[in-house]
Amino acid sequence: MITPRSWLPTPVLSILLLVVWLLLVRSYAFGQFVLGGSLAILIPLLTYRFWDARPRIAKPFALLRFLLRVLGDIVVANFEVAYLIANPWRKMKPHFVEYPLMLEDRFTITLLASTISLTPGTVSANLRLDGKSLLIHALDVDDEEALICQIRERYERPLKEIYEC
Repeated sequence: MITPRSWLPTPVLSILLLVVWLLLVRSYAFGQFVLGGSLAILIPLLTYRFWDARPRIAKPFALLRFLLRVLGDIVVANFEVAYLIANPWRKMKPHFVEYPLMLEDRFTITLLASTISLTPGTVSANLRLDGKSLLIHALDVDDEEALICQIRERYERPLKEIYEC
């Protein structure tokens, strides 16, 4: 749980709340600034105890490298899925894969599942209740072990390095 360090525990969120308020009311009058500013301060103060702890990024450059890798994989996967759709005579092999997790933190598991779902052709379908494996559906799988190794090397290990050092 996050403890408030000051009267403004999350300044970026407060600024965002103020901007959204001003955009919603479509007015820049002084009273709207006062009301929006009050809400921008009170909402984070009243809701901080419901927030999970912020993840600590151990290696920010590794995070940048990870983001670039994911963006590149999304582009490549879009072309692969387009090729599969454009060639209907090619027999696809959809498959559910039980992926064993090395990650233990809920936040990093959520990031891994989201990354898998963002990449076209794969979807995270279920997380086991014990949090030890993730059920993934892939559009075209030739080798289940190769898919597991690819996800582990391209996504899971960098996430573990970035957040769980």
